[in-house]
Amino acid sequence: MTTGATSVVIWKDGRFLTPEEPALAAVDHGVTVGDGLFETCAVYDGQAFALSRHLRRLARSAAGLGLEPPAESLVRDGVGQVLERAGESAGRLRITVTAGPAPLGSMRGDGPLSVIVAAGPVGPAAVTNRVVRLPWVRNERSAVAGLKTTSYAENVVGYAYATERGADEGLLANTVGALCEGTASNVFVEVGGELLTPHLSTGPLAGITRELLLEWGAQEGLPVREARPDELPFAVLDDVATGRVGLALAGSIRNVVPVVSLDGQDCAPGPLSLAAQELFTRRAKEQIDH
Repeated sequence: MTTGATSVVIWKDGRFLTPEEPALAAVDHGVTVGDGLFETCAVYDGQAFALSRHLRRLARSAAGLGLEPPAESLVRDGVGQVLERAGESAGRLRITVTAGPAPLGSMRGDGPLSVIVAAGPVGPAAVTNRVVRLPWVRNERSAVAGLKTTSYAENVVGYAYATERGADEGLLANTVGALCEGTASNVFVEVGGELLTPHLSTGPLAGITRELLLEWGAQEGLPVREARPDELPFAVLDDVATGRVGLALAGSIRNVVPVVSLDGQDCAPGPLSLAAQELFTRRAKEQIDH
């Protein structure tokens, strides 16, 4: 399928789609109420990065939504077919699962899930990012807190707010004033000689890049860890411009990137953020399919 200059290969429920074919019914619950989940993987040399970890999280998100996850063999088959057809152009892979056709409203239907796999190019990786603080909060007590769902309107609004202010990402507090996450990234704060990421109980997504950086940091002596639930208040960002605190973002496409601007004010990348970026870049290809 071609949209402008971007070529995307799309597979749904066992077959490829042409550009004219709709991927979902108008009454699919993923369309009417955002009842679905997804995973995004980087693609290196024609293979999905950390695919098994992404599929485990997909299953956890399905369980959190009360859905039976799709058969892993079906998803892997779709991934393999899409990446083979996409060839060297693929830099990003997305797996989307919805609850399938249903009556209008919140009630689910009893039909099968819809499973879509798509792959396409991705732009050059950013070396650094600029961020702004968002005026909204993440609800860490939400029924879908920590799940990667297609109910993504909050993230879209937050990202638009950030880009309108010349930033690459927006950062969110939770309802009790703790640092939570970005609209599409996990956050790492360099403070007191350690690189800390918010505790999962504060509401962030359990990111795959976050998970790997914590593992690899422990293996290689980088002082990176999950913070205690009360250890990273949102106000810690006030110290960024002074240089007392450094920031980095982590995500499946951006990987690990130091932050060089907060709310339009320049800040220097910290040494641990730079070390984390180097570590992740060096070890990433070890996780092509793990």
